Amino acid sequence: MSTVQQPDPKDRPARLTVGVVGAGRVGPALAASLQLAGHRPVAVSAVSETSRRRASELLPGVAVVPPAEVLERADLVLLTVPDDALPGLVSGLAETGAVRPGQLLVHTSGRYGAKVLDPALRAGALPLALHPAMTFTGAPVDVQRLAGCSFGVTAPDELRLAAEALVIEMGGEPEWIAEESRPLYHAALALGANHLVTLVAQSMELLRAAGVAAPDRMLGPLLGAALDNALRSGDAALTGPVARGDAGTVAAHVSELRRHAPQAVAGYLAMARATADRALAHGLLKPELAEDLLGVLANGTDGAEGEAG
Repeated sequence: MSTVQQPDPKDRPARLTVGVVGAGRVGPALAASLQLAGHRPVAVSAVSETSRRRASELLPGVAVVPPAEVLERADLVLLTVPDDALPGLVSGLAETGAVRPGQLLVHTSGRYGAKVLDPALRAGALPLALHPAMTFTGAPVDVQRLAGCSFGVTAPDELRLAAEALVIEMGGEPEWIAEESRPLYHAALALGANHLVTLVAQSMELLRAAGVAAPDRMLGPLLGAALDNALRSGDAALTGPVARGDAGTVAAHVSELRRHAPQAVAGYLAMARATADRALAHGLLKPELAEDLLGVLANGTDGAEGEAG
């Protein structure tokens, strides 16, 4: 297991006052982790009752104020708003004079690098993109999960040490991502984490329909082993009827899904085709078996289109 190496004291930023703009699931957790490192949260902006409650739980006693006042009070400001809202927020704060020269402005979007903060940079701010590769619940457990969490980091060269120190202080491990690679980096994470949740939820629904009383208990060991094997061995960990070229079993799956869960057919077929392609490319699926399998998958697609029409 890798250990988080603490930065040299001379590379650590001075103790900072911390503000959060956007009290969703991410911002309060990061501010709480910075507080554990000795920084001082002083202000948070929160609109909904849920976000106010979350801020109160993770940052007790911290003032809830408008975004401009957060920037007025804080040396380090976390901009933790949805991706689509970030460019407008940055432009608005810069245009209204809320940004102060020398202020550290950090966003946590996976999609954007540091350039989205250019309006604030022109106002004298120090821009950092620090994206934690973690799923957040909005509960205190999120702070603990940051231990060993990788952060996708993009920053100007002169701010690399500051960015690295902040990530390490939050318990994370910095992974440097080039500005132009941020969208691809974020797509990779979404493909793995977000789609995994959908797949697991669908699998649990189907198991319940099949009469399994505790699908979570059944899937836990299986999926844990599959994830561990995939992380260790990549495509060599592929198993199951698609990787074996068992066309009859796959055809039976498609037939049952059409009867009991037609909404799951398209996803099953898409993932089966992707699995077959990878298994073929890595020599796991024999070409003579792949023809029948791919025929089943093609017929499954035709059937889906016919039913939709």
